[in-house]
Amino acid sequence: MAIIQDWKIRSTMAQCVLTEEPFEDGEDFYTCIFDDPESDGFIRKDYSVVSWRQVCSAGGMNPFSFWKSTYKAPQPESNEKGLEDTSAEGMLRRFIEEDDSRTEHARYILALMLERKKTLIPTDSRETKDRKLLFYEHAENSDVFIVVDPGLKLDEIEEVQKEVAELLAAEEAKVRGELPPSQGEEQKAETESEKGDEVESKGVEVTAPDDSKGALDKATEEPVTEGSESPPEEGGDKPAKSEE
Repeated sequence: MAIIQDWKIRSTMAQCVLTEEPFEDGEDFYTCIFDDPESDGFIRKDYSVVSWRQVCSAGGMNPFSFWKSTYKAPQPESNEKGLEDTSAEGMLRRFIEEDDSRTEHARYILALMLERKKTLIPTDSRETKDRKLLFYEHAENSDVFIVVDPGLKLDEIEEVQKEVAELLAAEEAKVRGELPPSQGEEQKAETESEKGDEVESKGVEVTAPDDSKGALDKATEEPVTEGSESPPEEGGDKPAKSEE
């Protein structure tokens, strides 16, 4: 099998691929994922229960992966779509569409977060020659997400969790027109540095009051500890926690 290059999210056509009859709300159907030699990726085909039985009895059906689903009629879009795009789901969708290899680890952690929230339902996993693929179905709209399991080590999982938490915080701050915490601290440090240079250029010596100096000395003597959580077990069996 060719190396998969196309990771784009597969949405249901809400109808049987054979009869073209639309699915009704609450109707069971089968989702099949097939190799697509034209794109070196996957294509999705949905079958009604009756059609599925027909093609299976006829033989020749060889999907890469398949599972049974229940169709849910689409709900009206939320007025807060802009805020939803900054969520873990919005970020995962964007990363999958952009298909940047540098976000492969983040995609895996985001998928685990959404699995824990029951937004994504794990449906299947398949081994290829060089990687393990995880298949998820969206609980509300049946969209199929394909994510690579990068086989992260325990310390790597914890590090990626921190990176994802920082990315989510930055996205939310951007929507609100605020600077992310890290950028805000850098800007504040630059401002204080400029003030210090200005005072120094005027030849003014600045000394801290005795009580302030004592408080500072006391603060630097006290050890600083950071709380941390034990990372999940290797293999992704246990969903990772996000730092909110």
